[in-house]
Amino acid sequence: MPMSDYVLSIRERIGNDFLLLPGVTAVIRDGERFLLARAPHSAEWSLIGGGVEPGEQPAEALAREVFEETGAAVRITGIVGAYGGEPLMVDYPNGDRVGYVTTAYECRLAGKANPDGEEIAELGWYTHEEIRALPRQAWIDQVLADAG
Repeated sequence: MPMSDYVLSIRERIGNDFLLLPGVTAVIRDGERFLLARAPHSAEWSLIGGGVEPGEQPAEALAREVFEETGAAVRITGIVGAYGGEPLMVDYPNGDRVGYVTTAYECRLAGKANPDGEEIAELGWYTHEEIRALPRQAWIDQVLADAG
């Protein structure tokens, strides 16, 4: 995922040191199925999401991220929960260290979703049982369990 101008400006001052960032996650469902995404550089599946920009409401950030990555609008139907800690800490190949605290929103698609080809290479609809068999980011298990 490309780094925002805001994060770039912080990185210019702190280098690769640990940075705690707010994020949003879309739990998009259709009945018993959830929409998962796979990034071009990863074999693991995850939920769609991204960072909250300065001055942006989290719900606005969620709608923006889903639209940028899939071309689809979403309708938020509730909050699933807030997540962070060790499962959401990342050491990037360039040496940047980041911890995310994300608010997960339950959503419905309001349009057709297609991968943007840059941040998302592939999208798929999966049930809980099918998700357990996928290579995936471990933290999404708790989010999906909380979503029911």
